[in-house]
Amino acid sequence: MKRWGFIGLLGLAACMPDESSNRDAQQNVCPGITAGMAPGTTEAKPSNDGRERVILRYRRERAVTAARVNQLGGVVTAAFRNAPALAVSVTPEEKLALAKDPSVESIEPDSLLHAQGLTALPALTFLSRGVTRAGSISGEYTQELATVQVPEVWDRDGDGRPDPGAATGQGVKVCVIDSGLDIDHPELKDAVVAARDFMDGDNVPSDGAEGRWGTGHGTHVAGIIAARPGVGGRGTPVLGERGLVGVAPGVQLIIARVLDLEGSTHMSIVMQAVEYCQEQGAKVISLSIAGGMPTYTSAQIFQAARDSGILVVAAAGNEGWGQVSYPASDPSVLAVGALDAHGQRAQFSSFGQGLALMAPGVDVLSTFPRGLGSFAMVDVDGTQPLARSLLYAPQGETWGTLVDCGSGGMKNSCGEGASCRGFIAYVHPSAFVSPERAVVNVMMQGARGVIFASELMSGDAEIISLPRRGHWVPAVTINQAASTLMEQQLGATTRMGLHPVDYAYLSGTSMATPYVSGIAALLFSARPSATPDEVTNALFEGALDLGARGVDLEYGHGMVRARRAMEALLGPRP
Repeated sequence: MKRWGFIGLLGLAACMPDESSNRDAQQNVCPGITAGMAPGTTEAKPSNDGRERVILRYRRERAVTAARVNQLGGVVTAAFRNAPALAVSVTPEEKLALAKDPSVESIEPDSLLHAQGLTALPALTFLSRGVTRAGSISGEYTQELATVQVPEVWDRDGDGRPDPGAATGQGVKVCVIDSGLDIDHPELKDAVVAARDFMDGDNVPSDGAEGRWGTGHGTHVAGIIAARPGVGGRGTPVLGERGLVGVAPGVQLIIARVLDLEGSTHMSIVMQAVEYCQEQGAKVISLSIAGGMPTYTSAQIFQAARDSGILVVAAAGNEGWGQVSYPASDPSVLAVGALDAHGQRAQFSSFGQGLALMAPGVDVLSTFPRGLGSFAMVDVDGTQPLARSLLYAPQGETWGTLVDCGSGGMKNSCGEGASCRGFIAYVHPSAFVSPERAVVNVMMQGARGVIFASELMSGDAEIISLPRRGHWVPAVTINQAASTLMEQQLGATTRMGLHPVDYAYLSGTSMATPYVSGIAALLFSARPSATPDEVTNALFEGALDLGARGVDLEYGHGMVRARRAMEALLGPRP
């Protein structure tokens, strides 16, 4: 039997006052506790020097040079090969001067875009809901991998290993435009053949491993595509020593880091990355980024990629509304929405005209920067509910009496059950209280750990993250079924453990996108001469029809299926 013990964590005093009566009478908090962001620190944010980022389109017969832009005061940040345009940083006065230049055709916005993984960013809160279920792992195969028929393509004998000569993505380069990669992750370190960091201007696209900053988003996406068989990282008790395997474990990865430390970027940086992927010989680009707006220049860049033989796959967006986000909505890009564990469109997944395919995108297990992921263990008086750790919550073990703290919106929300000697806070989600604020409030009342409930009858679980910096305690989410049980066990001794691993569960259309990217790579691997149109048509023909019969706005062509797509491209196999 595992022994549990309390570990003082991040600002909790080693010896707390004995009684809750020792609280500060005016603030109703326990003395000596630091909670939340440390004074004077903030999450990293892009600098704002009063300049605007724009795309300057010039007339082909009268090209604008960088020298001319500099003469007018602007700063050129990028030049594009496949469109008559420059990315420029300008003041309002410089923008006006450039607009009057006869060589300038137009000035377009350089839109801000964001990663589309719900829990992958440092400052995200309750963004949406997704069905959380006990993850099913068979050997190295996740349930999602089996759902989209991947083992039926390269493990037909079912022995848990790729068949000799099967299409596993070999010979195909997939470019992941994202937050970078933990290059030394055991599952991925042998997969990378080229890399570029467009944020730092070097060839080391770090994604947060070994103390370096990064969101982990790109490492998670890359693992869904290309995690190698038989070379697992730390993943017990959920995973064995062989870890897990990606959709196309034979592909070569090209990594283009375009996201800053908050998971944001600009369209000009993405366009540079697309041209870089093209230079490096990519056949598939996986783009789990959305939120921009179409321009003539972006349309030209994506069209040029398609014309060169590249299939660009992008996330439909996490807004949950009936409009596919850009660049997924671009005519040259394949838009992917997210399904939950029941094969239904996830509530957060955007839909509408242009939606192409669906893939699993809720509670997806994949690689994460080494040691930054964590698997949660919760025991309430002998009952062990399914739990997911909050992303970036501190790791370790703790225990205490389970106390109902309502929404955690006030510093007295835990009532008389709170004690400066420590307890486990049970918090009910609220649209009016952010998880960060709730954790701070219950910590100030003495909480050693936090459990976020779900009261949604569908069985959904909230998607939560904490800031990377600051003083926190271990925190987890549970689903509705476990929440119902928990409410009958208030006052019970509760034990929590968050243990470091090299994997994480994330949700979002970001997680759905690489399933389609990986399957497209399998098709290109099986037929290297295939065009993007031929691969796209095979993906559509092989998809499982969902929702209204035929192509519809909510599910597009349906859920991507690897074996059926391969048969559509090559014909049925004996």
